Amino acid sequence: MAEAELSGVSRLLAVSDLHIGYQENRAIVEELKPVTPGDWLLVAGDVGERLEGIEWALGLLASRFERVVWVPGNHELWTVPGEPPELRGVARYEHLVEMCRELGVVTPEDEYPLWEGAGGPVRIVPLFLLYDYTFLPPGHHTKESALTYAHSTGVVCTDEYVLHPDPYPSRDAWCRARVAWTRRRLAELDDDVPLVFVNHYPLVREPTDVLRYPQFAQWCGTTATRDWHRRHRTAAMIYGHLHIPRVTWHDGVRFEEVSLGYPREWKPRPGNRRLLRDVLPSS
Repeated sequence: MAEAELSGVSRLLAVSDLHIGYQENRAIVEELKPVTPGDWLLVAGDVGERLEGIEWALGLLASRFERVVWVPGNHELWTVPGEPPELRGVARYEHLVEMCRELGVVTPEDEYPLWEGAGGPVRIVPLFLLYDYTFLPPGHHTKESALTYAHSTGVVCTDEYVLHPDPYPSRDAWCRARVAWTRRRLAELDDDVPLVFVNHYPLVREPTDVLRYPQFAQWCGTTATRDWHRRHRTAAMIYGHLHIPRVTWHDGVRFEEVSLGYPREWKPRPGNRRLLRDVLPSS
């Protein structure tokens, strides 16, 4: 048992890809609670697809944890049947941000909060960056070639049909705008407190090397962030999306994929895996 748990010191925890559209996952969310009083929870995207469900889940978590920090995954940005059709792209994201603010949930648009519990102080940096098709599969050198290959194999992210970039002309254009805006914000940080990056996608490409279908990597991030964990003093990088929970190290920085995933994925896993992961483990 961790020292922080024994002493009752509040902890920084993380999870992603709750996908509450599945009843089994919704039941798990209903049982999520802090380990110790004052725990914060980082939610690295893909809570669900429908606004009502996203609001329910984040509201429940916000009522239990001292603070919840959320970043959008691709699923929250989908415009699905039965949802307001005008909430596409930026409009949908802005709607989600306002929803979170009403719930008291921190978003990538808010001030980066300072964590001073176990393992702190660190500054939490929630990111919304999307992807720009630069994680190209082997043998391909352009977005067009990689997409053609993906379509020929039948391995195509649903984003291509329901994640709209409006008013940007493309998802990669939206990504470039978000990267530029976020880079400016990071440059304005005026202290040397270590950062905990939280993004739906990894900041480097290497974690995608284990994907069963390498062509899916193009929907998993951007090479524009490949040096962010080196450029800034970084304590940890938390992400989801891949549905492959594990820890990897890049340039001495711990990257952790913290997803629950779909029932068909998590049910075969060992039953003793704790879902909420310690962002700043004591050992």
